[in-house]
Amino acid sequence: MLPSDMQRPVRVALRNDYELVVVGLAELLAPHADRVEVVEAMATVDGDLPVDVTLYDTFSQTQVDGSDIDELLSDSASGKVVIYTWNTDPRLIDIATQKGVHGYLPKSLNGKQLADALVDVMRGQVVVMTNNPRVPLNDEQDQMERHGSWPGKVYGLTAREAEVIALITQGLRNQEIADRAAISINSVKTHIRAAYRKMGVKSRSQAVLWGVEHGMLPDAVRLSKPALQGP
Repeated sequence: MLPSDMQRPVRVALRNDYELVVVGLAELLAPHADRVEVVEAMATVDGDLPVDVTLYDTFSQTQVDGSDIDELLSDSASGKVVIYTWNTDPRLIDIATQKGVHGYLPKSLNGKQLADALVDVMRGQVVVMTNNPRVPLNDEQDQMERHGSWPGKVYGLTAREAEVIALITQGLRNQEIADRAAISINSVKTHIRAAYRKMGVKSRSQAVLWGVEHGMLPDAVRLSKPALQGP
């Protein structure tokens, strides 16, 4: 139900380089369309519709310390910028608030909680969450895996494993992946080993070929509201 102090739903654009990611995020928010209206989703290409809020999903993207966020913040058509991520490193949150980001939200939120946060941002609040307050910390990974979608999910890859494989497919080396995803090099290696077992590959070249064949490269599409609503 639309809050009494709001005349219309919050107009939201979704930002990520993978169509599967933004479509999954749109589906997560769809039941709350009376309060949050997803009007556009951009995969690789920039959107051109002015919105109230841009929700930036960090899957395979530069973190808040990169230039992508600076570009969004400088574009008035992007509205207020909200980061949607599983990386709640205090350093990144500090950078986000210093840059003027209006929200920093964990992926363990369900659709209602995410919609609530976006409405609060539209009302003028800066919403920063380091975890889902309704979920015990040791259950956050399970919660995150239930929400949204990502390349490789249907093949059993976790979101983190899929992100690492997507970056390998794009040609990044281990240290570059660690820097991009803001995780340790040991974590990168752990995700690689686990993903390789699930993919049935044993080398990086095999992993790249698997990634190319299984949709791990970025897309180049822009989805408007009719396409996001499905058939």
